[in-house]
Amino acid sequence: MFSDRPLQCKDCGDDFVFSAGEQRFFAEKGLIHEPLRCGTCRAAARQARDPGTRVYHAAICGVCGEQAKVPFAPRSDRPVYCSSCFDKVRAGLIAPAQAPAGA
Repeated sequence: MFSDRPLQCKDCGDDFVFSAGEQRFFAEKGLIHEPLRCGTCRAAARQARDPGTRVYHAAICGVCGEQAKVPFAPRSDRPVYCSSCFDKVRAGLIAPAQAPAGA
């Protein structure tokens, strides 16, 4: 029913993909409008609206093992994802990671 669609960012003009998984997520949440900005411009707009109030913490991604910065204090009983893996998990492209052993 959903398929990847190319969109153009209204701020920077770059093309970005509105993935099938993101479209499914939008539909499940009842969101009717397509995103207007790419991820980078969306983050910049969010930062401009609320500068300096968010604290980021270093963590290790539970899927790829790369270092990630997350806007919450990681807990040992829940996996943490880098932004790329988080998007893939949310879109249903990969399975969520299990909580770390011993948690």
